[in-house]
Amino acid sequence: MTDAKTYPVRVEAELDPGLSRWLWLVKWLLAIPHYLVLSLLWLAFGVLTVVAFFAILVTGRYPRGIFDFNVGVLRWAWRVHYYAYAGLGTDRYPPFTLAEVPDYPAHLDIDYPARLSRGLVLVKWWLLAIPHYIVVGLFAGGGLWLLWWPGDNDDTTWAGGGLIGILVLVAGVVLLFTGSYPRPVYDFVLGMDRWVVRVAAYAGLMTDAYPPFRLDLGGSEQPSRPEGPAPVPQSGAAAARPRGWTPGRITAVVVGALLALVAMGPITGGIAMLWADRTQRDADGFLTASGTFDTGTYALATEAARFAGAPEWVGSALGDVRIRAVSTDPGEAIFVGIAPSDEAARYLAGTEYATVQEVNDGRSTAMTVHSGSAPATPPATAGIWTAQSSGTGIQTVRTPVDVGDWSVVVLNADRSRGVSVRAEAGATVPALPWVGGGALALGVVLLGAGGLLVGRAAHLAAQHPRGSEPPAGEPTRAQQG
Repeated sequence: MTDAKTYPVRVEAELDPGLSRWLWLVKWLLAIPHYLVLSLLWLAFGVLTVVAFFAILVTGRYPRGIFDFNVGVLRWAWRVHYYAYAGLGTDRYPPFTLAEVPDYPAHLDIDYPARLSRGLVLVKWWLLAIPHYIVVGLFAGGGLWLLWWPGDNDDTTWAGGGLIGILVLVAGVVLLFTGSYPRPVYDFVLGMDRWVVRVAAYAGLMTDAYPPFRLDLGGSEQPSRPEGPAPVPQSGAAAARPRGWTPGRITAVVVGALLALVAMGPITGGIAMLWADRTQRDADGFLTASGTFDTGTYALATEAARFAGAPEWVGSALGDVRIRAVSTDPGEAIFVGIAPSDEAARYLAGTEYATVQEVNDGRSTAMTVHSGSAPATPPATAGIWTAQSSGTGIQTVRTPVDVGDWSVVVLNADRSRGVSVRAEAGATVPALPWVGGGALALGVVLLGAGGLLVGRAAHLAAQHPRGSEPPAGEPTRAQQG
């Protein structure tokens, strides 16, 4: 494996000494022109990489003109990301050029390979790079499933992010309040950025040298030798405490960042639940959703709301359920009933009816139609309903939630074909503020724990052992008096 210090992809940067406290808040807006240009450049990069693939496969060489262009795209992207949210290391606006700009604080260069393996080009960009893709996904933006709602469709909401983005956000907040960029965080972020760019160059077929599995921290590829006298040898705890980014401190930052990332789920979910509890209830305290439902069959039914096997407290947590429905034809009388799902299924057996499966933008967009004929008996006389209502105008049924499987059935009162209603379903959910507050508290605890891990690791990495020479600019013990 190629040593990281001689790796042919060199990524370097210099941290601006006088960064603005607030400019990073609007860099997403300022960088939009670059993002637009880069979207086109990356398209060209992809096409030219395919051309280079076949050229390498046939000749063993990467066409020099294509190579220089693709290096320029990587260089341009690195400058923009360093300016924006993969670094925040400079306030100097990136230049619109593929060429190297010597006085810009972010630099990228890749040695042109004289020959490339024809065999490796077939596998390195997908098979060999898989381990690195996993690491890059963690660094630059892996997704975590954060919220799961039980149901037949296993609906899931997720939030994504990466360690780079989280730590840069931490650095931005510190910069906003203190006016300085925490150097240990900067060094760690640059190490991850460097890893990502190396993998991008390898996957782009620009080198056969496998990217090293190590973080080269800081802005420089070749760390400078400390100036001044050698540190005084120490013994005991001072000598045992290593300085810089040890594996344990790196692990602490990774775990802390993961905790902070996971915390976003309960925090956002908790805030959303508390917001809904305070602002989305109607005058009767119900949280509601509505839609319009049309079918040419004799009845409409909902899929089973499953609370079978749930603890008794689930019903108390959900409170009362209320269904309101009105025919789209003002003169049409309808029947609305809530019943155990197995009872409803027995009543509808042999009946042509539709089961509502999906509702989008207030309209039913997916139904399952069951073949059959008209209902054999009037719904009002079936004797299965926990709550029922029939007539013209708005029909309302309300019942406490109980353990079991429940379905809502809507028919025309005269059992005629063609049901068209506007319906609203709601629940009181008295436990919502407690669940939302608990989720928010859990998220804050996870975020705090993650912040403590990251902050502690960064603090220890920035310290120097007692008795050694402090970094340049720091007073010695004698100077401190």
